Formats: sequence, structure tokens, C-alpha cells
Amino acid sequence: MPLLKTKLALRELSVGQVLLVTATDSGSWRDIRKYADMSGHELLAADEVNGRYQFLIRKGV
Repeated sequence: MPLLKTKLALRELSVGQVLLVTATDSGSWRDIRKYADMSGHELLAADEVNGRYQFLIRKGV
């Protein structure tokens, strides 16, 4: 579900805006990183601390 929510949130942003995503689903580590790479968005940061995954994604074109 984190990937779907990320996709929907990115649709609401303008190009260049940054989204902070926080998730507890371990699959999000792989899914969100791959999605950002494949969709033209820029993954600015990805971190995991105590089972919480955080991503900063800059919306691309």
C-alpha cells in the first residue's frame, strides 16, 4: 500500500516539489526505490531506522 499512496501523492505535486514518504512495510524499501527510478522521479534520500523506512522523492516531469 505505501507504493500506491506514494503514486497518488506525487500526482498532486508540481514538478520539482519534494515528497517525504514514511512506511513500515519492508517491501517499500525495494518498491519505492524502483518506482522512483523507473518513473522519472529523483530519489533524494532513503533511510531505514528501527523498521521505519523514509524516502525523499523529487517529482520529475
